[in-house]
Amino acid sequence: MEDRPDPKTRSTHRTLEISTVVLLSITAVVTAWCGFEASKWGGEMSIAFSQASSARVQAASAKATSEAARQYDLTIYTQWVLAEADGDAELVSFIEERFSDEFAVAFDAWNDEDRVSLGPFAMDEYVPPGTLEAEELNARADAKFDQALVNNQRGDDYALLTVLFALVLFFAALSQNQRAVWRRLTFVVLSGVIAVAGILTLVTFPIKI
Repeated sequence: MEDRPDPKTRSTHRTLEISTVVLLSITAVVTAWCGFEASKWGGEMSIAFSQASSARVQAASAKATSEAARQYDLTIYTQWVLAEADGDAELVSFIEERFSDEFAVAFDAWNDEDRVSLGPFAMDEYVPPGTLEAEELNARADAKFDQALVNNQRGDDYALLTVLFALVLFFAALSQNQRAVWRRLTFVVLSGVIAVAGILTLVTFPIKI
């Protein structure tokens, strides 16, 4: 006749069963949450990378506009230098009237300092159209790229926690196949410790809804 466990042993098994069920339920919910957050941060990463790429394209366009404006001003300035060298005051005046607004500001500043600098292009006042826009867009692209890397790391962190909680499920399920109370208790405690460590880590992570 098979020996029946004493009441204390049965009570211990019952307590461990309830603890295991609660642990499995909580871990299943938390694991699903980690998967959801990993997916959300992955989406945020993709959006940030797309925004960075878009800003980079716009910056390149603004830079091209700036270079075209600079080339125009350089061509006009070359003609001005030649006319100035020939002493043709009428042609000099004619060319000066065709300076772009941005170049005219730098040219006037250059004259005001008695032409000490190496031409209007060396003046801080010379800012061809598109220059500031290119700088702002490049800065935005860099910021979005950095943000994408941060979002990627956050998604990886949540994915890593998913693996950690999978260990909790593994040890909790393994405990149910143990007949010896001490072995069962060992696996339940081990899975509980891992679960608590994972949850404490989880609460430090940013949340994206």
